This record gives sequence, C-alpha cells and structure tokens, in this order.
Amino acid sequence: METTAAFSGTIPENYDRYLGPLLFEPYAMDIVSRIRKEKVSNVLELACGTGRVTRHLFRYFAGKAKITATDLNPDMIAIARQQVLDRSIDWIPADMQQLPFPDNSFDLAVCQYGIMFVPDKPLAIREVARVLKKGATFHFNTWDKIENNGIPWIAKQAVNDYFKGAEPTFFAIPFSMYEPSEIRKLMIENGFKDVEIDLVKKEGQSHSAEDATLGIIKGNPFFHEIEQKYPGAVGFLQDIIRNKIAEAYGNNPVRCPLQAWVGKAIK
Repeated sequence: METTAAFSGTIPENYDRYLGPLLFEPYAMDIVSRIRKEKVSNVLELACGTGRVTRHLFRYFAGKAKITATDLNPDMIAIARQQVLDRSIDWIPADMQQLPFPDNSFDLAVCQYGIMFVPDKPLAIREVARVLKKGATFHFNTWDKIENNGIPWIAKQAVNDYFKGAEPTFFAIPFSMYEPSEIRKLMIENGFKDVEIDLVKKEGQSHSAEDATLGIIKGNPFFHEIEQKYPGAVGFLQDIIRNKIAEAYGNNPVRCPLQAWVGKAIK
C-alpha cells in the first residue's frame, strides 16, 4: 500500500494532466465501449484515480445508472471531482481489499489499471465478487510487459541507467500483471467464471515530449523518492527522457505504442 498511497500531493494533478491523455484516455474509452448497459442500475468503479473512466461512464449511462467511484487515495479523488462535475456520483475512499458495501450491491464493476497495485490480489477479487450480484460483469485491464509500452519503457531504462543498483522499484508494480493465464486463474479461483481476456493495442498521444516527460517524472510516486534522496537528479533525468522520447516518438505531438490486457469476468 505504501507505493499506492504515494499518489498524493502534486502527483495526482500532474498524473492527470500529462499521463492521462498519454496512457489512460485510450483505454478508458475502450473499456467503457465494452460495457452493455442493459439491466445495469448500480455501477461500481474501483481505483477510479483522477476520473478518466468515471467521465466516460457518466456520459455512457446518461443518468440511467447510479455510479459509485472509489479509490484508495483521497488526493486522486479530489482531482476526479474537479474533472467530473456531477453530484449524483458517490466518491468514496475505499480499499479494494475491504470494500465498504453489502453483498450483492452492484450490477457492474469496472477497474482500470488498479489490480496491479493491490498487495493481496485474491482478497481484492473476492471482495469485488462479493459486492456484485449473481450474473454481474467485472470489466478490468492491466498493462502488458513494459517493453511493449513505448514511453514507460524508455523512462524505466533511463532511470535504471542513472541509479544503477539503487533503482526505484515503482515501474515493476504497474507492469507486473502481463500473463493472461495467471490473470484468468486469479479471477476463476476467486469468484468469477466465463473470463475473457484480450490483448489490446492502442496509441498514446501527448502534446510534446516535454509534457510526456513531466508526466513520467512528476506524475509518478517515485518522484518524491528522487526529489528527497537525489534532488539533483530530477532535472538531469528530465533532459535525458525528453530527448529519448522525442527521438523515438516525435515531438509536438508525441505518439507511442501501448499494449494492455483487457478482461471481462462474469460472477
């Protein structure tokens, strides 16, 4: 939970402003496009972050379903509230390992890039299954290997080269669930059936290599660690990463390949 909880301070704002369009918006649109709205009146979003998926859920259901959006980090929810201005949405700080809802409460659950951060994943999946009604659907996604995701891979290599032996461990967490057989097993063993998992390729876009770099450095929890332990490294890393991004994927705008596993599980 330590790393997850570090999405605080200025990080959520930078995360949404710079990483949102680059990494998360393409898959937010994708995951909501897979939802069937028939017979859905209560929607639970897990790890809602800064509201990228929430915004699309709100538009998609157009007031015909109650949306409850949860995240472990109040600072992330604070940004989400600013992005999705609707009083009908319930914003609730909540841990996926201990959801504050009764059994059989929801017709649908959605989780974009959240499962990877949970320490006890089987417990979290059992909790999702518990609060869903029988026959309800759980839509989720996880990143494929970091090597298949252009800008994060560039950033990881640059950071590791700089620190050599004292590398921040953050990059290992979001890109830790890339085996579809293991993801399917996790769902089946913890309350779900009829699990479908697809490899989905997208293109991430940013206004500039500078914006993409600001997101990677200042929109990630390891920023606090670098700033505190190695304050001189921040500017140096920004220069290296910005140049490598521009060289690989252009500038004004930047376009880079993304790859993720997108899943659907029925309770």
